[in-house]
Amino acid sequence: MTTSKRVQDRSQNKRIHNLEIATEKWKNLSKTLFIMEILKQEPEQIIPIRSLDQYRRQISLPKPHKISDFIRKSPKLFELYKDHRSTVWCGLTRKAEDLVKEEERIIEQNSEKAAEYVTRMLMMSMDKRLALDKIVHFRRDLGLPIDFRANWVHKYPEKFNVVKDVDDSEYLELVKWEPCLAVTELEKTVMGVSGSADHVPGLLSLPFPLKFPANYKKVYRYSGAIDHFQKRAYLSPYADARELKAGSKEFDKRAVAVMHEMLSFMSEKRLVTDHLTHFRREFVMPQKLMRLLLKHFGIFYVSERGKRFSVFLTEAYEGSELIDKCPLVVWREKVQSLVGYRGKKKRMETVDDNSDMEEKGLFECDSEDDCLSTEPQQEETLTAFDASLSGNSDMEIGEVFSAYSNSETS
Repeated sequence: MTTSKRVQDRSQNKRIHNLEIATEKWKNLSKTLFIMEILKQEPEQIIPIRSLDQYRRQISLPKPHKISDFIRKSPKLFELYKDHRSTVWCGLTRKAEDLVKEEERIIEQNSEKAAEYVTRMLMMSMDKRLALDKIVHFRRDLGLPIDFRANWVHKYPEKFNVVKDVDDSEYLELVKWEPCLAVTELEKTVMGVSGSADHVPGLLSLPFPLKFPANYKKVYRYSGAIDHFQKRAYLSPYADARELKAGSKEFDKRAVAVMHEMLSFMSEKRLVTDHLTHFRREFVMPQKLMRLLLKHFGIFYVSERGKRFSVFLTEAYEGSELIDKCPLVVWREKVQSLVGYRGKKKRMETVDDNSDMEEKGLFECDSEDDCLSTEPQQEETLTAFDASLSGNSDMEIGEVFSAYSNSETS
């Protein structure tokens, strides 16, 4: 039996079809958002189509697939032009330009809340500071602007500031501990409490909301163990965890609480698992983090679609939809509604229709219909939003397969 088949066999009873749909929607949307962001950073918001070729990996578009074909799938968002030299350019439509401005307004309005979440991440960390290279992984998930590193991190000097390590690595460091922020989202939801100036984080005994697939019957077999886990006290993510013994039940449950809190901060209550693994040391979490996520799949759900894995906070979803949608998620759904097109195909505008096409190879195809095809394609690779995040995954695929097997027998 091959390894890939073992994953499929292992996941049948624990697969949540609706969250797999959510993963697929996000994968397709992320590629469009990436191109929009590239264009947004251009002075005139246009770019030669050839220049987009360097981003093939970020949008999971291997050769011989054409960048132009991908762009043509969303004519309500992107336009192609030819100049007098027959150079093909890609730009945003008027509708897309309006959407870009709307996103900027939403991000600006959300800035204070994003600053709060970043502050709370710093408060959860062991040394009360985090590398900027790691925080950038959460830029889109937290609703941070493109100029996060250059400008945004300096907007809240009363909360955090940028410091350099001996090797010139940049870190974001907490300026002042804020007791009122050291209250978990679970405490706010279950107990209805808010932070106070004299709040001290300590032991918690709050149960985590659980959601299991309807066809998963083994939940009854493990009900005793689940009940025991839910009643076990654990240390708040904001309390000092240095003395916890790695591998102990208390250590693992606190790690579950940290992951629950982190996912609660994210706009879609979902993260690429690699991004969580980057913070294992800072947040005092186990090395085998994926194993823990799989073991507690009633709290979390791991989607194994594509090359990069995603983890969902199950309580935040009803079917494939988020229960509470922030303005940024609503904005992304607007963009999603404009991705893909099956109507009449538009002819590419040009300055001189009779000019020779220097980039003929870019549009060569068997027929005109093939060239102008706008049917959506299914991609099997999950992509990051940022070009800087396109490196190799920290979580080895084999480790995930092992985690599946181990959690099944536990």
